[in-house]
Amino acid sequence: MVRAGCRLCDLAKEAMARVERRTGEAWTEVDVTGDAELEDEYGLRVPVVLLDGREHGYWKVEEDRLERDLASRPAPSAGS
Repeated sequence: MVRAGCRLCDLAKEAMARVERRTGEAWTEVDVTGDAELEDEYGLRVPVVLLDGREHGYWKVEEDRLERDLASRPAPSAGS
């Protein structure tokens, strides 16, 4: 979760791009601006990283921890 004009968000995007290059795991950027529900949930903590729909961290991407947690996820089942 990010917001335009957020310096921490810009740094988080750079970190996420590095993680993606190293792991091959794609990520999706979601801007909370204009979405009242997302603003209420994440507004004061952006940037926020979600992993498999759960909050993994906020304000700073912990690249080593994120990569470790990505690698330790169970493999998707057939047909998923």
